[in-house]
Amino acid sequence: MLNHNEDRSLWPLAITKPGPTTSPCPVPLTGGDLNAPHPADPAPIERIRLEGIWHRYGGAAADPWTLRGVDLSLAAGELLGLLGPSGCGKTTLLRLIAGFEQPQRGRIWIDGREVAGPGRFLAPERRGVGMVFQDYALFPHLDAVANARFGLRRGEAPDRVNWLFALLGLEGLEHRYPHQLSGGQRQRLALARALAPQPSVVLLDEPFSNLDVEVRERLRSELPAVLAACGACALLVTHDPQEALAVADKVALLNQGLLEQCASPIDLVQRPATAFVGRFVLQANLLPARWRGPELDTPLGTFELDTFELGPSQSVSPGGPTEATGEAGGLQAPAEALVDPARAPKGGGASSGPGTLQLLLRPTDLEVLPPADPAGTSGDAPPDPDPRQSVEVEVLGREFLGRDWLYQMGLGSLRLRVRLPLAVALERGERCRLTLRPGAEPLLFPAGLPLRASSPGHLQGP
Repeated sequence: MLNHNEDRSLWPLAITKPGPTTSPCPVPLTGGDLNAPHPADPAPIERIRLEGIWHRYGGAAADPWTLRGVDLSLAAGELLGLLGPSGCGKTTLLRLIAGFEQPQRGRIWIDGREVAGPGRFLAPERRGVGMVFQDYALFPHLDAVANARFGLRRGEAPDRVNWLFALLGLEGLEHRYPHQLSGGQRQRLALARALAPQPSVVLLDEPFSNLDVEVRERLRSELPAVLAACGACALLVTHDPQEALAVADKVALLNQGLLEQCASPIDLVQRPATAFVGRFVLQANLLPARWRGPELDTPLGTFELDTFELGPSQSVSPGGPTEATGEAGGLQAPAEALVDPARAPKGGGASSGPGTLQLLLRPTDLEVLPPADPAGTSGDAPPDPDPRQSVEVEVLGREFLGRDWLYQMGLGSLRLRVRLPLAVALERGERCRLTLRPGAEPLLFPAGLPLRASSPGHLQGP
């Protein structure tokens, strides 16, 4: 009788065997230089495609949907960071691709072959998918090389495993058991086992969360080169925005089963599609706003649409949008989207709430005005007051980030995050005046339109 560790039914939990359409990865025997050109790098092809994926646990109509209409695609060698808060559907999406769950609606393709859809379901072991788990899932009674070879078919040459050990820095550790390896070495071994059967897709479920900072950063920086050498694409599930932005070619952000945005890290940071993306990825501040004539009234003062940053089809008439309807005589931008998220561009405001406007400000968009120098203190005449709009806030706390302070500041019932240089040292309970930094890029959601501070002399904050 097999014990738990010898049960071959555990295969799909460690690595599923490649299907017949999996592209082979020739095995170089010259060492593990991550930067060396591979003799047969595959041309970029679509490895994964998901169309209109809906899923829920349980069969009752009252059961909530865990995923709602998700569309995604990945090319060979591409690394996608799957990001979102707990319970948003990240792990469920991995399980659907691996074949551990079946979607209620939608279709999934791997290497051009439909593996899930209406009347179609391909078993996990036939999909050519490898998995790396948070707890590694290594077999304690097998040494390192036996763990790595576990998913290979009988008779397959061991050269692939030898190459992976060289590529991942595991040479000399072949006969150690998992308990004799460090956390980073166990994680590398789990990745080697996942890649040994030449899968076209690798799924990584928070694989670095149990590692210390130095090892985690080193392993995640090596991951893209390893995947490129093997011609595989990967989905990396993480709850850490910085980790996803650091290593992924694209980042997909899920929220309550909805795909808020899928874009390159630069686009995600510079052009967040929704207020939720800005808050989760950028840790940005969201403030309520409403139109007052042609200007936007907020707790930080008044703003107006930045006509210089609007697209070629967008313009603003001198009349501006009205408070009641948000319409403008010459506004070609989606003015109705300024007040109605349902009419915003796809994915452009599901999290903002119906009929609401929100001003998004990054922590680096704000700065503290220097205290006024009363007459006679420095011996010179006091300088002219800063003409910019400003509001008085209270310092609630601060975090040391190495090169900056991240302050928590109170503005009435609002809590603002403000990132300031170390030279600006403020104590808890201290009061100061906060203003918009020159070059700041505030955005108005749900439409994501650029704003600028109104000219001096307009309404000031409290």
